[in-house]
Amino acid sequence: MSGKYAAIFLAGLFGLTGYFSAPSLTQAEVDALYASPNIVAAGPQAVFHIGHSLVGRDMPAMLAQLAGPGHHYDSQLGWGATLKAHWDPDTPIAGFEQENDHPRYRDAHEAVDSGAYDALVLTEMVEIRDAIKYFDSATYLQKWADAGWAANPDLRIYLYESWHSLKTPEGWLERLDKDLSRYWDQKILRPALAELDESRPIYVIPAGQVMAHFVRAVEAQDGVAEIADRSALFSDEVHVNDLGAYLVALTHYAVLYQKSPVGLPYALLRADGSPATSPSPEIAQLMQETVWDVVSSDPKAGLP
Repeated sequence: MSGKYAAIFLAGLFGLTGYFSAPSLTQAEVDALYASPNIVAAGPQAVFHIGHSLVGRDMPAMLAQLAGPGHHYDSQLGWGATLKAHWDPDTPIAGFEQENDHPRYRDAHEAVDSGAYDALVLTEMVEIRDAIKYFDSATYLQKWADAGWAANPDLRIYLYESWHSLKTPEGWLERLDKDLSRYWDQKILRPALAELDESRPIYVIPAGQVMAHFVRAVEAQDGVAEIADRSALFSDEVHVNDLGAYLVALTHYAVLYQKSPVGLPYALLRADGSPATSPSPEIAQLMQETVWDVVSSDPKAGLP
């Protein structure tokens, strides 16, 4: 058995799909791919979200309120669900019934194959290192992208960069500084781009980077208004509360609509129609300005 096929055999046998090197793009190839901005037509969008509890129900609902009338969204979620689990009908998705028990659920394959959406937003499970090592993240990002473009050549596809546990031993901010490049970009995005049927960019929604910049701004001042430190954005060590969901929704808005979120409303509703905990005007403005600073300086966000 040749070395190449032995590696494939071992990867399948032991589930170490992310352990072996995959074809990837060089930095020059990446720069060329993202040199031209993503041109988004004006007007409301239809968005499909594939992910897990770091997408959740409330964040897309907040995004819809920020975007205004006409914005439509659906989703398929799970508990810690991988891109592979969403793709493969034989792979069980933990928490599927609970997470999708709402009016915005739509079967992911049905939704993508319909060609009815303007944007497809995908994210991977965390711990991101385990997703890459055991669940072949790049391959399934590539599969979803190919399926989306086959159904709708004008579909815009996004990889939503999330975050990890506040208790990560390496340090929460330290990992956010490193993980976008070493995992989301080098191990997921670039290998997926290298294998796509078409040479097209998948854009990035850098929510983890926005969180890092916002937390640094707050903690450098020993707290701002009602936000004392990073824990004020979370309901536990990894899931965001209403304030964290608002920050992530702002990031999605800025990337998807290519508009500054400064001045957008901050008294919003949760997905169930109940009032979300609102940031103070001072925190809302800091969040909005931080989002635009981060998103507008990232070429992979695709802004003109």
